[in-house]
Amino acid sequence: MKKVLITGANKGIGLEMSKQLGQQGYYVYMGSRNLENGLAAVKKLKAQGIDNVEAIQLDVTSQESVENARTEVGKKTDVLDILINNAGINGIEFVEEKPIMHTATGTGVEKFKEVFDVNVYGVIRTTQAFIDLLKKSPEPRITNVSSSQGSLTLHSDPSYKYYQYKGAVYQSSKAALNMYTIVLAFELRDTNCKVNAVSPPSTATDFNHHLGTATVETGAQHILKYTLLDNNGPTGKFFCEDNNPETGEIPW
Repeated sequence: MKKVLITGANKGIGLEMSKQLGQQGYYVYMGSRNLENGLAAVKKLKAQGIDNVEAIQLDVTSQESVENARTEVGKKTDVLDILINNAGINGIEFVEEKPIMHTATGTGVEKFKEVFDVNVYGVIRTTQAFIDLLKKSPEPRITNVSSSQGSLTLHSDPSYKYYQYKGAVYQSSKAALNMYTIVLAFELRDTNCKVNAVSPPSTATDFNHHLGTATVETGAQHILKYTLLDNNGPTGKFFCEDNNPETGEIPW
């Protein structure tokens, strides 16, 4: 049974990916910043007949928490087959259900630090902590859950359908995550490890005050499609079927 670790797995797309992978026979370690929330999520899945799931306390903003999670997972398995870096925040405040977007000239550095700590540094902490277990898998996979909002190419094109939607903090964090994905894939290019960035469609979750249009089922399916690749699959790519329904690949 292949082993999977998903960060931010106690709700939203992370919970749904845990469900879908569990149904497909994977054993899922469900990372949750708050362990009680993680245990509640596991209980929910087990009530649906999915027993091959387990909660792991994992706060990606804490090096100590990440290292403790690595120790705990290491007690249970010598191999990790899939890492899905799903935990993320946008740091946006909502007023009357409308997002107040961060601006390049008016948003302080502390807000950038807050969002980068989860979306970028959290991915780095987790990936580096678990890379030894991943390298022991014959077919390791690392998926960084990104956003098409981080595409420099698309968001510098005035003809792009979402060109007017700009948020200096979140978009910058996802662009940085994308570059980390490229470099990580390059470093692992001579292995069987596939490393890709995947953007789900705009999905109705707590992340966006349920303003998205896609279901969590669809969002999870999109991410897993580019995670469960065979050894002939691509690596070092950026996928978002919302922007490219034909091949899924979009420009960095």
